[in-house]
Amino acid sequence: MSQVRAVAAAHVHAPAGQVAAALADYATVRPKILPSQYSDYALRNGGNGAGTVVAWKLAATEKRVRDCLITVTAPDDGVLVETDANSSMVTTYTVTGSEDGHAGVVIETVWNGAGGIGGFFERTFAPKALVKIYDELLANLAAHCETD
Repeated sequence: MSQVRAVAAAHVHAPAGQVAAALADYATVRPKILPSQYSDYALRNGGNGAGTVVAWKLAATEKRVRDCLITVTAPDDGVLVETDANSSMVTTYTVTGSEDGHAGVVIETVWNGAGGIGGFFERTFAPKALVKIYDELLANLAAHCETD
């Protein structure tokens, strides 16, 4: 079993604090900016940053739908970590930049992949599928923050 990793990044024309706050808002902003691959979004606890618990289904492909139960932590300023209780998947959102209107956002997801030939295909194709989903999420985030 090996670790699988997917990384996406974008530049957002908005202050870093505003972008980080938008990402941390699981009550109102997140449901609006998640791409269509996310469904059955349910806020279970909290709603803003660390301590939030949220559930959703993530359709990484048409045939691969994952039930996620996410607990959010915030180990540093501008960093949110989503840990899935139903799998080894951990997603980290990192916002860097300044308050002058320029922020960089990186989404990194890691999980323990399968072994064998199935693992080969997972390591080859799953990161690309996730990056495509994350690129849409980042575009939605940018649109939200740049018009806010």
